[in-house]
Amino acid sequence: MAIDAFDDPPAEVLTEVAGVFAMLASHQRLHIVWALAQSECDVTGLADRVGGALPAVSQHLAKLKLAGLVKSRREGRRVVYLVDDSDVVETVRLLIGRRNVHSIPESARGLGA
Repeated sequence: MAIDAFDDPPAEVLTEVAGVFAMLASHQRLHIVWALAQSECDVTGLADRVGGALPAVSQHLAKLKLAGLVKSRREGRRVVYLVDDSDVVETVRLLIGRRNVHSIPESARGLGA
């Protein structure tokens, strides 16, 4: 369903988009999505890359998968994860690419998380 630029989106759409942003509000989940936007990876590689404990990264992946942002496929005994939503990849790349920790005012750091 296309939404006209001047119409307010339906409540269901706003709720769904808010859910996506809630999933990305976690620093570690955002880092996982960023890493998977660069290349597919298994949970061990992701844990190493994002600096998280294996069980925690696995739980984040499960949440991202339930939200429809990440999918997985089996390669032998290994499970490989990838981002399943190109719009989310584009949004994350845009937001992270336009900002870095030095461009965020000190007063705004840590807000909203």
